[in-house]
Amino acid sequence: MKITRVFYENREYWAKIEESSVTLLKDPPFDKINPLKDLSFTDVKLLIPTEPQKIVLAGLNYRDHARELDMKIPDEPIIFLKPPSSLIKDGDSIVYPKGVKRLDYEAELAVVIRREAKDIKESEVADYILGYSCLNDVTARDIQSRDIQWSRAKSFDSFAPFGPWIETDLELDNLRVKSYLNSELKQDSSISNFIFSLPELLAFISSIMTLKPGDIVSTGTPSGVGSMEVGDKVSVEIDGIGVLSNTVISC
Repeated sequence: MKITRVFYENREYWAKIEESSVTLLKDPPFDKINPLKDLSFTDVKLLIPTEPQKIVLAGLNYRDHARELDMKIPDEPIIFLKPPSSLIKDGDSIVYPKGVKRLDYEAELAVVIRREAKDIKESEVADYILGYSCLNDVTARDIQSRDIQWSRAKSFDSFAPFGPWIETDLELDNLRVKSYLNSELKQDSSISNFIFSLPELLAFISSIMTLKPGDIVSTGTPSGVGSMEVGDKVSVEIDGIGVLSNTVISC
């Protein structure tokens, strides 16, 4: 099932997406799905699929990416945050900030949290996941290289493309994560290359901070990251979810 948020008649709603229609929901989908009204796509405006309080991301979580960077495998997950203000939806523009010398794409599998999660066990993780989506961890690489921490390099407005929707039913075995730059394949790996599994990541993060319904946790990027220029179109494709595409524009 595909879940997102839409704008209809001056209000925002959670909605379920079918092949050619949209079903508005009475309530957020964290507990159950309560249909309200069936509409066509032309009746609504698609919004960013969730409204998180925070976006938590894992750094260096693919073995092939660690080899690519010639970096030591970490002993525990490396995590950082992006602000919700960095979110954009499928089709929105990534803004190349003034003063940035290199702007990189990073394709990632992201999960949306279904209910409050604190100190959860790895065996319980599935109960806390609403669904899965694509995320592009856009990074000002030159700033990241010279700053001690990553906040500035990762947090500009438009640096978290997310979508195109939340897929609630996904087969995770050997799931492939890909990115394309102007239709050229750049990243292609499997989550079997994770250093820390999804249950390990969510248990670790929830031991540090309370995750709230709607929060996003992104799981790291595989090898093949590279730079984008103004006018480039970058797409993240994940089996069973779909394609998230955004174009880079000047500030």
